Amino acid sequence: MTNGEELEARTEEQIHVRQVTHVQASWTEKERGGAGAFTFQLILDNGADEYVIRATAEDADVLMQLLSQSKSATFDRSRKVLIFNNLALT
Repeated sequence: MTNGEELEARTEEQIHVRQVTHVQASWTEKERGGAGAFTFQLILDNGADEYVIRATAEDADVLMQLLSQSKSATFDRSRKVLIFNNLALT
């Protein structure tokens, strides 16, 4: 790894808050006839990073509503906080 690549890698590690650019939602069956599991894969800064949220059915419903009502979202990896920006309050 060159010195420039090392500096770039260190800079990337210092970035804690990233723009959510894509969300991949999925549901997985745990056992036949039982409750499943929801996951949301957050693609951050067009693939520079990613994070997976495991949500209950109630939380998944709220997350979907907030994602659809907000103009954009950011994710703070160090605090594990999903921040919804410019929410429509109507």
